[in-house]
Amino acid sequence: MSLSFQQNLVKLTNASGCQEKEIIQSLWSGYGKISRYVLQDSTYKSVVVKYIDLNQIGDHPRGWNTDISHKRKVKSYEIETHWYKQWSHLCPIDCRVPRFIGSFAKGKDQWIVLEDLNDHFPLRKYEIQIDEVKVCLKWLAYFHATFLGRRPEGLWEVGTYWHLATRPDEWAEMQETTLKQKAKTIDTILNNGKYQTIVHGDAKLANFCFSKDGKKIAAVDFQYVGGGCGMKDVAYFLGSCLSSSECIRHEDELLRFYFEALESAFNKANHDYMFLELETEWRKLYPIACTDFTRFLVGWMPTHQKINKYHLEKMDQVLSTL
Repeated sequence: MSLSFQQNLVKLTNASGCQEKEIIQSLWSGYGKISRYVLQDSTYKSVVVKYIDLNQIGDHPRGWNTDISHKRKVKSYEIETHWYKQWSHLCPIDCRVPRFIGSFAKGKDQWIVLEDLNDHFPLRKYEIQIDEVKVCLKWLAYFHATFLGRRPEGLWEVGTYWHLATRPDEWAEMQETTLKQKAKTIDTILNNGKYQTIVHGDAKLANFCFSKDGKKIAAVDFQYVGGGCGMKDVAYFLGSCLSSSECIRHEDELLRFYFEALESAFNKANHDYMFLELETEWRKLYPIACTDFTRFLVGWMPTHQKINKYHLEKMDQVLSTL
């Protein structure tokens, strides 16, 4: 880490010194890293620093090293910084996110300094039980209710990292099937729904941090936060942590739980909307959101394990109606 950054970090946190304790993870495609810094003589014992290196096009692990891909990444980091600066403080305790401490930039180097969530949310899970799936769905419900009807100013106009308009390379790689032909129609249906909110955009299990008892969580990684139907997050999340058979077995239960949590959050927020109308619309959009993500996978990595029986059945259901 550069000396100028360390000087800025010490000043920002009123510390007498700082030291990189560990690298938590590298950023996708070699665009930097996330580190934990310990601080001396500061009210913060430690902070998490996201270092973004835009000095060269990253080395994409699946070979998508294109100018479009690079520009999308650059914009995603700009949007994430804006999210933390201007939006994150609006999240209530039921959809906890790390507190924004500060950000710096020098040339093509960028840093985002965040609260270290480890004191309260130390666990990262790779497999979860249904009760823990519900904890994440509750977070999403409160997040979606909090931002229902808000314009995504400074964020992605349409959130999610697989949004069709930002993925022309992957769309071009698809074979000439009905799914490819109907991709724009599917995208339009999702974007034209009456009830729009802010979506996390990458709500996979790896981006949730759990408390020791597994009953509370916080979410990280807001590079693709933006406008959209809440079903995009729900469809993507369930696919990120459940197998095809688990999705089939638990779909009704989990969607029912999500909408019950959404109604509770909706009522707390005193929205001037008809909840039943919202639920009816979003339930109809759930299989369409599943199909939208399948479209991305088919172009990006057609052998991906998430192109499974459950998602293919959703896709066939949707395509048969268009």
